[in-house]
Amino acid sequence: MPVEPPPSRWAFPPPAAFPDGDVVALGADLAPGTLLAAYRRGLFPMPSDGPGSPPLWFSPVRRGVLPLTGLVVSRSLRRSCRRFEIRVDTAPAGVIDGCADPARPSGWIDDDVRAAYLRLHELGWVHSVEVWRQGRLVGGLYGVAIGGLFAGESMFHRETDASKVALVALVELLRDQHADTRLLDVQWSTPHLASLGVVEVPRPVFLRRLAAALPLPSPFD
Repeated sequence: MPVEPPPSRWAFPPPAAFPDGDVVALGADLAPGTLLAAYRRGLFPMPSDGPGSPPLWFSPVRRGVLPLTGLVVSRSLRRSCRRFEIRVDTAPAGVIDGCADPARPSGWIDDDVRAAYLRLHELGWVHSVEVWRQGRLVGGLYGVAIGGLFAGESMFHRETDASKVALVALVELLRDQHADTRLLDVQWSTPHLASLGVVEVPRPVFLRRLAAALPLPSPFD
């Protein structure tokens, strides 16, 4: 079971006070209690500038979510799923480092973010879904699991389809007796994610679904 950290010394605005844009707040820290308080309120952080800069806290007006019955799995992706081995929580640092590869465009995972999410993993809140082939980590994803919420943070691949295979494995893990209420958050939709079944929902809808999902048991417990 995850360990509840000390509460945050920072207070986030209530959803009724969120501004019209995606950015809700600036500042605070990346302590475990702060991060959990943010995710429970529908927020997630991203660096505002360089290393050591205060984080920005986002609650997108149009939120990207993946319905657990809506994942699009092509025939070629089904074949790819048979080529790889799936593991969970055996190499979270390797997955985060793969996602933070400086060669990737628009990278945002710096040392502070890496350390913060590895601390949350040690407490049982961050989980990695890993794709392996011949003993080598070739793809994966990681995110924050709180009750019935899985907040996907990032994914990577070193072989074709490896990140998609991780997503298929995650969806299969979340498809249990609570699947209708679970919430798979991907933050924003992109053309690539939309091709896999991600849809956009208005912020109020996301927050209502979040409130329903949080009391559920986590499939990672």
